[in-house]
Amino acid sequence: MNVKIVDTTLRDGEQQAGIALGAGDKVKIARLLDSAKIYQIEAGIPAMGGEEKKSVEKMMALNLRSKISTWNRMNLKDIEQSIQCKPDIIHISVPASDIQIRCKLKKNRTWVIETMKRCINYARESGAEVTVGLEDASRADLKFVLQLISAAFLEGVERIRYADTVGILHRKRTFAEISSIKARTDIALEIHAHNDLGMAVSNSISAVKAGAEFVDCTMGGIGERAGNCDYLQFVKAAGEFLHIFDNVKEEEALEIQKEIFHIMGLH
Repeated sequence: MNVKIVDTTLRDGEQQAGIALGAGDKVKIARLLDSAKIYQIEAGIPAMGGEEKKSVEKMMALNLRSKISTWNRMNLKDIEQSIQCKPDIIHISVPASDIQIRCKLKKNRTWVIETMKRCINYARESGAEVTVGLEDASRADLKFVLQLISAAFLEGVERIRYADTVGILHRKRTFAEISSIKARTDIALEIHAHNDLGMAVSNSISAVKAGAEFVDCTMGGIGERAGNCDYLQFVKAAGEFLHIFDNVKEEEALEIQKEIFHIMGLH
């Protein structure tokens, strides 16, 4: 079982109330995450400009072992800002639920699919790997989720993020959803769990049991609202139940987390 960690401390984690990082702080944290042998660091949102974009550019100049990714709305202007940073991975967030599509965007499913395809092709022209995140997938129609995955795969996307954006999943449903997707497609899956019901770690474990190859985490489980999947809690649980991440030393991970929290002003 080969499972990789996508750390989103610098993107989703920074959305926790009271956290605001400059480019220098973000670069220091990226170095620490790299020392923890994190597979991928979600570095931020270049479309925000200023210190946010500068921090991604500085991270890319470090030639870290961890892959550096940027987060983008399904918007060509957002993606252009990311392309300028030359990241390893450009991640495009695609609204998947009808609540998001109709109420938030005032659009329809056809518009989402066609816009997603244009954005994927534009991002792929840069030479970066492109991943797609299905925003609010846990409240979406599974048939439409599969339709989005199929369309993205045909455009060259090899990994999809299944996002429990509002944190409503439980273990049984997580396993069923991920299993259904894996049974119908060969695409790699990434689970992005929120902790509103205290289920982020257990849902991530269930997703891996169902075939997910990537798990999104933050240091200490920080993030908006109730936070995200806690990195250290996840690797400990995965070691116990799935017999993976045996190489992660708890004392070293705790020290890295402590240093990151110090930079963030968390105690």
